[in-house]
This record gives sequence, C-alpha cells and structure tokens, in this order.
Amino acid sequence: MNFILFDGTVRESLFPFTLTRPVADIRVGILTIREKWEKYLNTTTTTITEDYLEEKYPMVEMDENVLLNSSFIPNKEIVALVKELKENEAIFYNEDVIAFFTKDSQENVDFSNYKHIEYKGDVLRIENTWDIFSKNADALQADFDFITEGRESEPISKTNRAINPENIFLEEGAKVEFAILNATDGPIYVGKDAEIWEGSIVRGALALCEHATIKLGAKIYGATTVGPYSKIGGEVNNSVIFGYSSKGHDGFLGNSVLGEWCNLGADTNNSNLKNNYAKVKLWNYESDSFEQTGLQFCGLMMGDHSKTAINTMFNTGTVIGVNTNVYVPGFPRNFVPSFSWGGANGFTSYAPKKAFDVAKVVMARRGIEFTEVDANILTKVFELTAKWRKY
Repeated sequence: MNFILFDGTVRESLFPFTLTRPVADIRVGILTIREKWEKYLNTTTTTITEDYLEEKYPMVEMDENVLLNSSFIPNKEIVALVKELKENEAIFYNEDVIAFFTKDSQENVDFSNYKHIEYKGDVLRIENTWDIFSKNADALQADFDFITEGRESEPISKTNRAINPENIFLEEGAKVEFAILNATDGPIYVGKDAEIWEGSIVRGALALCEHATIKLGAKIYGATTVGPYSKIGGEVNNSVIFGYSSKGHDGFLGNSVLGEWCNLGADTNNSNLKNNYAKVKLWNYESDSFEQTGLQFCGLMMGDHSKTAINTMFNTGTVIGVNTNVYVPGFPRNFVPSFSWGGANGFTSYAPKKAFDVAKVVMARRGIEFTEVDANILTKVFELTAKWRKY
C-alpha cells in the first residue's frame, strides 16, 4: 500500500514552521509526525504539500493510495483502522478526516461517496503552533512507550543520580555523566550519540534526540524535546527544538518552539507569563491579528534560520518568522516578519542573498549542504511574507 501524508486545513495556523516544511515534518515528542506514521506502518511515506515545497518533499502516487492527515498523531488504534481500509473508505474523527483509501486523483475528493468509519477513541492532534509544546508531554510519553517497547536501555553510568531509572532509556552511544536524572513526572530518552554534560539537572519528560547535547550545568524540565544535532544550555522549560539549533548558553527558554538552524545568543531570555497573569495572545497569520491561545503560559515561536544576539529579550507570546536576525537591546514587538533584521529600535529587510550566505556557512559546519532547492524554498518564503514587512 502507498501512504501519502497531506497538510489538511491546519497548515497556515502552523506558520512560521510550515512555511519551510510540510505539517508532517513537525517534531513533537521524540519523533516527527512523519517518523511516527512510518514507524507504525513500517514503510516510507510521501507528501502532498504546497507547490514550492514539492521538490524537497515530493509525492509518489500509485494506483492505490491511502492518504493520511498529518495533523493527527498516530496511535495503535488509528493505525489498526488505517491498515484495514478498503477502496472508498474514510476514517473520520467528528467532522475531520484522518485517513482515506482511494484509486482516484487527489484534486477533489467527494467524501459523500465514501463509507465513513467513525473513530471515537483518544486523539492527539497538532492544529496550532502552541500545540507543539502544550501537547508535547503526551506525545513524548507515547513515543517513548512505542519505540522502547521490548528493548533494553544502555546502562546508566553510576556517576549519575537516577530517580525512577526504569523510566530512563539511553540509546547506543549516549553519554551521560555526573547528572541528576529525575524521571518521576515523565520519561527521559537520550538518543543515539547524544550527550548530557556534567552538572546538568533533568526533570522529565525529556527527549534528547540523536547527536544532541545538553551542556554543562543546564536545568531542563517540563516535557522538553531537543531535536537532532541541537545544543542547549541554561534553563529550558516545556519547549520543543526541531533540530540543528543552538541555545548553548545561560538564559531562559520556556513554553516555546524553535525551528531548525536557529541560534540564541548568550543570555537570550523569553517571558512565558504575563505580569497580569492574563491568557496569552499570539500572532495569527491567517487573520493578520493577535488571537487568543487560551494559555496562561506561552513563550516564543521562532521559524527556521532565525538568530538572536547576546542579551536579547522577548515578551510573552512572541512570533519570529523565518530568517530573522534580532540583535539590539530592548524588547522587539511581539510579531517579527520573516527576513527581518533589527530589534526594539526597528527593523529593516534582510536580503535573501545575505541570509543564504549565512545559511551556507551554518549548515556546512554540520556537514550539510545548503542547496539550490533550499534557496528556492526560502526565496518563495521571502515573497510570501513580503506583505508583513511594513517597517
């Protein structure tokens, strides 16, 4: 069977993260949504997404296809239903389709001709940017249970102080020495060749993905995910870092999401709670306005390739676009468009060529080439986001 992931109706509500990737490639828990589906189905998937992303994330269509809504995180019950799907059958959760089997073109699907299968079980769905961190505890626990089932952790070094060690899993090559690991409130997962340096204090849940690093004396708590090849230090609470990003120094990051190839300068801090304890509003790209999240704790949303200088400060509920450089003292406004350069004193446009020159150097340091395909995607992002750069 050929499985295809589609973005569905939530793509714009997940900007800036889905400006540069399909919904399926959002990381929440230990794995990306795509990786979860592929592990459950034991096969590869492709993607239906925006035209400008297709070269990097192509779709393979066959005579028989099962299409999967990327906003839904799979579980055993949903996957069992998916595997039993027959032609012109669709699985629905309330009014939303989770998956459907078709032999027809995907341009216009008429579900009135489909047999509806109602799924009434538990569901975990990513519909808004803040869902990525606010639902991370549930996603991380589910991933931990799934990928460690029937497996044995690498030994935990006796130099560490481990509380509830049965809820701690170290993959091959993981290094953890002289750390405090408390897995009472959630699991601690340390991926292949990942490291937790001396003096770090970790209170689960934590997903430290492959080749990621927690640096000296860090304080990590509250369902935090550190994506592959990322580095973190200082204090981090209930945050998700997709991959290849760095928060390597002291400073607070809380209830936040960072995309890939981000870098937070030393002593960068974000607020995650308003002084009046009111619910937090975030910039909504669809409505061109700030809208209510319903959350009391909500911090920073930062798109791919964005950077901060030392001592940068962010207000509660700040959205930073793709390829943005924030570097002057004071609090910048709560929404900074993609390809912006500046800070509290004002912004100017960040020329794509200059941004790409930086990306080439940054990615080369990790042994990854900044390709023409990457440049084409970011050029399109620059064009799509021009309407918000009104300085």
